[in-house]
Amino acid sequence: MENMKLNNNLECPMLGLGTFMLSPEDAYTSTLEALKMGYSLIDTANAYVNERAVGRAIKDSGIDRKNIFLSTKIWASEYENENTVEETLERLGVDYVDLLYIHQPAGNWLAGYRMLEKAYREGKAKSIGISNFEGKYMEELETKWEIVPQFIQVEAHPYFTQKEMRVTLDKYGIKLMSWYPLGHGDTALMNELVFAGLGKKYGKTPAQVILRWHTQMGFVVIPGSKNAEHIKDNMDIFDFALTDEEMEQIAKLDKNERYYHRTDEQLVQFANWKPEFEK
Repeated sequence: MENMKLNNNLECPMLGLGTFMLSPEDAYTSTLEALKMGYSLIDTANAYVNERAVGRAIKDSGIDRKNIFLSTKIWASEYENENTVEETLERLGVDYVDLLYIHQPAGNWLAGYRMLEKAYREGKAKSIGISNFEGKYMEELETKWEIVPQFIQVEAHPYFTQKEMRVTLDKYGIKLMSWYPLGHGDTALMNELVFAGLGKKYGKTPAQVILRWHTQMGFVVIPGSKNAEHIKDNMDIFDFALTDEEMEQIAKLDKNERYYHRTDEQLVQFANWKPEFEK
């Protein structure tokens, strides 16, 4: 596994397991399987309503907590709940998380960010991040943060490489964690001839080639799966490297087009929706 150094000198694995859309049962099984296979980065969120399951899997794995990089996200309706960080840690069964995000620029997101900064100062979050902050939200946050975040989690894949956003990120040493890394299951992306050709050359699947592209772009990637074989295959990407020419070939696929389009109405809904946490 390859690691990257963050702007606060913490190290983070380049590849992890995402648990979005996984039921508590599947999140438990997938997390346990992944940790046994050698994964150390696990990503969850308040809104996924599987934090307790992820925490149980971490405990049951028997792996020393300090050897796991645990990432979660505070949901928008929780930004003004002063106990949110403690409640999140309690659900996960840990004293700290390695990475704590605010999930959406909805509701009183600045209060949410101040909560992250407080958790960072208190050692309850070893690094902090923002998820889905782009455009005007990122610009406003730049003028208001007291602690520069270590991460941003946004949609990124070969059709949408976040070229504009990366200019800002590079300025502050903020790292990008990709969601929809395989294009939200878009067969058009997976069937691009360049990936078939490179897969044949390196003995890899198109998905593995795309995941390797992410890591060579400097992105941390967190594909989710409840299939043990897929989890294993997703990790098997560090025994080859794409050449500069091959990276340039893939760069030509960038259409600057995303799959997910969030509306202002959705942000209002996000601020009002309260997750029904696992008991």
